[in-house]
Amino acid sequence: MDRPCIRPRSWPVTEYAPLRLSAPSKTDAVVVETPVVLAPMAGITNAAYRQLCAEQGAGLYVCEMLTSRGIVIGDRKTRQMLTFAPNETIRSVQTYGVDPATVADATRKLCEEYDVNHVDLNFGCPVPKVTRKGGGGALPWKQDRFRAIIRAVVQAADAYGVPVTMKTRKGIDDEHLYYLDAGRIAQQEGAAAICLHARTVGDAYSGEADWDAIARLVEHVDIPVLGNGDIWEAADALAMMEQTGAAGVEVGRGCLGRPWLFRDLADAFAGRSTQTLPTLGEVAQMVRRHGELLAQIMGERHGLTDLRKHMAWYFKGFPVGGELRHELAMISSFEQLDVLLAQLDADAPFPQIELGKPRGRQGTPRKHVILPYGWYDDTSGLDLELVDDDAAGSGG
Repeated sequence: MDRPCIRPRSWPVTEYAPLRLSAPSKTDAVVVETPVVLAPMAGITNAAYRQLCAEQGAGLYVCEMLTSRGIVIGDRKTRQMLTFAPNETIRSVQTYGVDPATVADATRKLCEEYDVNHVDLNFGCPVPKVTRKGGGGALPWKQDRFRAIIRAVVQAADAYGVPVTMKTRKGIDDEHLYYLDAGRIAQQEGAAAICLHARTVGDAYSGEADWDAIARLVEHVDIPVLGNGDIWEAADALAMMEQTGAAGVEVGRGCLGRPWLFRDLADAFAGRSTQTLPTLGEVAQMVRRHGELLAQIMGERHGLTDLRKHMAWYFKGFPVGGELRHELAMISSFEQLDVLLAQLDADAPFPQIELGKPRGRQGTPRKHVILPYGWYDDTSGLDLELVDDDAAGSGG
């Protein structure tokens, strides 16, 4: 998609340092010139979507979250998800698990068999099927087990000179915060950076992100901190970094149906105050490209079935009738897709009323986070027998 309408911005031109991720034995093992990361999103950030975003701008693009057990046993679905696009010069994978040995084994397999350059650990997933087993955003409460996992994974990855980062939340809820302790432990055990989604597990994706928590974590640790939460436009990324002192940003829901956001982010970090406002016709071209990339890795039928979930995001706010929207959400062939896209008003301008608005799931705060019995009794957790039952990728 060629660069369409540009709306000038007035933010000041500032120089931003590259994001440097070091393994204990290898300084600057991964250097990301533009300190922007595509957040791993289950069912979204497959190889096709990562390539699509990378074609728009600069940054680091992380594969959707995979279970460590699925990686170790060679689960078929997990193997399919471990596909990388031709333009991924840095192969980045996020995994999660509750057993230090299993997560370390998965890390070794990622480095040795899949030539992964960066491993990210998920300690922030709020999905009940993950937290009820003590995983995701529940796990950092158990500090000893949390430490053991990071230590084991850092050691496993360092044998290949691969840096390890982690993503977490503020805490389980406002009464059980852990992010400062998690940052301290991650630094002590050799993690290269920490990303903070500035909400609690109980918040899920509701309300406003607490950027002040990101600033407190920046002051608390010496390793790079990435900020995540409520980055809907490039200006939000610059504002977060200015307000918090973060070394970079991680963008998730803000790019749903808008992969060109990475173009705006690349421009913003380069001091070019621009904003991409594609016409409906240009969005249609992006949808077609997305479908082509999905078909390359899944085949036409499965690829276009996967594309269906993106339609509402791509056309959010545009003048697309209800019947046409329904048909776009039921496509199964390129022939059908092309006929439907041809019915769009190609000259319809971008709906600027949608700028700065939340995208994707939001919901409401959860009254109770589902956890293993007695989870709050202590902060050790080393004696618990926790098992990841799900072999394939999961997440949130």
